[in-house]
Amino acid sequence: MRGVRGAAVTAFAAAFTLTSVGLPATALATGQPRQGQTTELAQHANVRERQAQLEQRPCPAAVPVGTTCGFLLVPERRDVPDSKIIKVGYAVHKSTAADRKPDPVVYESGGPGSASLQQAKLLVQSVPDHDVVIVEQRGDRYSSPQLKCDEIVTGLVQTLRTPGQTAQETPAIIQQAVACRDRLRSQGIDLTGYRTAEIASDLVDLRRALGYTQWNLFGVGYSTRVMLQAASHDPRGTRSVVLDSFLPARSSSYGDAWPKLAAAIAKMGLTGRFDAMVARLNASPATFETRDPLTDGRVAETLNGNDVATILAESLDDFRAIPIIPSLVDGVADGKTGLLQPLVDQAGDALTSREWGLYYAVRCQDEPATTTAPNRPELFTDTVDRAVCQAWDLPPVPKGTTPATPGTTPATPGTTPSGSGGAKSGTAGAGRERTGSGTTGSARGTGSTKTGTGSTTKTPTTGTGTGGNSTGTKTHGTTGTTGGVTTTQTGTRRPATGATPGATPGGTRGTGSGANGGAGTASLGTGKTGVNGTTKTGTRTGTKTGSTVPTRAAQAPLPPMLVVGGQFDATTPPEAARQSTSRAPSARFVEFAGVGHGVFQSSDCGRRTISTFLDDPHAAAPCDPAKVPEPMVRPGTLFLTSSVYKIMQEPVMVAPLVLFALMSVVQLLGGLVGMVRRRGGWITAVAGVSGVVFIGLAALSLGNSTEAMLTIGIPKLLPWLAVLTVVATVASTVAAFRDHARSIAIVPSMVGLAFIAYTYGWLIG
Repeated sequence: MRGVRGAAVTAFAAAFTLTSVGLPATALATGQPRQGQTTELAQHANVRERQAQLEQRPCPAAVPVGTTCGFLLVPERRDVPDSKIIKVGYAVHKSTAADRKPDPVVYESGGPGSASLQQAKLLVQSVPDHDVVIVEQRGDRYSSPQLKCDEIVTGLVQTLRTPGQTAQETPAIIQQAVACRDRLRSQGIDLTGYRTAEIASDLVDLRRALGYTQWNLFGVGYSTRVMLQAASHDPRGTRSVVLDSFLPARSSSYGDAWPKLAAAIAKMGLTGRFDAMVARLNASPATFETRDPLTDGRVAETLNGNDVATILAESLDDFRAIPIIPSLVDGVADGKTGLLQPLVDQAGDALTSREWGLYYAVRCQDEPATTTAPNRPELFTDTVDRAVCQAWDLPPVPKGTTPATPGTTPATPGTTPSGSGGAKSGTAGAGRERTGSGTTGSARGTGSTKTGTGSTTKTPTTGTGTGGNSTGTKTHGTTGTTGGVTTTQTGTRRPATGATPGATPGGTRGTGSGANGGAGTASLGTGKTGVNGTTKTGTRTGTKTGSTVPTRAAQAPLPPMLVVGGQFDATTPPEAARQSTSRAPSARFVEFAGVGHGVFQSSDCGRRTISTFLDDPHAAAPCDPAKVPEPMVRPGTLFLTSSVYKIMQEPVMVAPLVLFALMSVVQLLGGLVGMVRRRGGWITAVAGVSGVVFIGLAALSLGNSTEAMLTIGIPKLLPWLAVLTVVATVASTVAAFRDHARSIAIVPSMVGLAFIAYTYGWLIG
């Protein structure tokens, strides 16, 4: 369901941070194995390379001409010797442009669990001079195995059929979710192999298998997290990165969807009416008949205020629906619950648009469920996700660690020893992350951050990080915003005691391992930024022996990054992306007005901006991101009714209108013929003219309305235009009862009376 599908995605966050001290700003963190695995991974490096093979197959969905499809064969778990081989779907479209660029664009959809192949046509049209590589997530619809979970869909539908609060109705969902988990395990699927770091490593393996020297990474929503990890693992193979609807580092996972929705609603000036709508439906839930996505039968769903808020949050992902939200909320708050039918139908169809097994495998490992719900309103999806993840009980991914990555090299004499005297970062209101390092360990969230640095000693194979009392640093920078584009100026950073000399201005990506020997992580953003862009670095002491972390012989520069966000995105709000981007020297942020989640799919200007960036990362913006694609339909603009939407679903219901139009044309022609032959007929002509004028003006009025507008109402002029149908019917009746009139003359009068009843009794009633 769209209402269930994307709102849960709001919880995912990137696990990468740019360090403020240590390695120079051009350094990228190296993804490293967990403690004790370095030797084992080195022994199996050649095995991994041999396993990253390609297998051709017919394309499983409609794609542009010239597209080839296949599978990438990779281990289910790279950190387990002799792990079984799984298949990751992909497609390649070779550009035929005369000025074809050597670096392709690789795209992956979000979710997790959403297929990517359906975006092939739009991608090829947007970047015609680049090859386009579309990668499916392991476990999704076009990969093998497919982590399909119809049981969860069944549980969701069962829950929505009753009017109670979701928190009291989760047992049915939990039962179905556990059944799905057990079935997948019985099929030999290791759910711990389906997580973000493995998905990112699939990308790195695919680039090498396809033989591309460099490519451009393009992710949306959840997959922005994947793309950041892939860029960190494979800096030399990454020319640029596009992050659409970026998920900042470690946002709070459960319970934060409602505040994000409330913030988007506030931007529209609808807070009061939204609260009234939710309160009304919580007091008196509404029942809707819709399609069961599994059986295609009809099912009655009873939705309360929180359920409707969830569906409304996902409607903000659809740029076509955003303009009608003000009128929709206002109407439902007044009791016109039938206006919600289009969103309810859309939500039901979307229930089968993702692979729920993959969704929960990734979500429950990357973001383990909290034990208690927040003491505040909560969207349906947050409640369900918490319950399912608690029931699935998957081991969480260790914070500050990443699994082995393709191409990791063994330690050399120039490696950096590491220990646990590294940073401990706390993100105010946005989750927590713990990362360790010896010489230059640090981590950044989106809130306050404490960073420790310390001196170290080296040995050829094992490093002992000894955290001393190191001197903190304070860096000042300024952040300015021009229009919808955020740019950054960063002041000179003085390295702290124990930091790598020569640190350059701006953020850096740290290299090191924490208490578990995990790799340092990287993302957009560094530390806590004050009003003037101040970044503070504290100190920490401690001693720990960890594994040796290899560094790159020659550090690659950070690739250029374009981060785009939609004004009304309630899944990944643009404010967080802007804040993170302002602290990344190689990134710029652009916010697009009037759209929500998924700028590439929603905004023509967004697509042009992304295409221009991919051709030249330093090119000027090709269009104005502040220009709204469609103006808001404010309350009072439309005559609210769900009748037109019902006609869209059942076209036979337009029959009375068609019959009236045909009769009006016949009357007009018959009346004109009678007048020419001097047999009278002017009354019949008046009836015909009235009907034809009504049909023409109504068509013109409806033609100026978008399809989304018509799903909740009609132009306010239309009820007044309907007066012409009364004139036509009166004239037809007079003509039917005049002297010497044929009995058939009563037919137009009867059609007119029926159409008046249809128009005023149902269409605008």
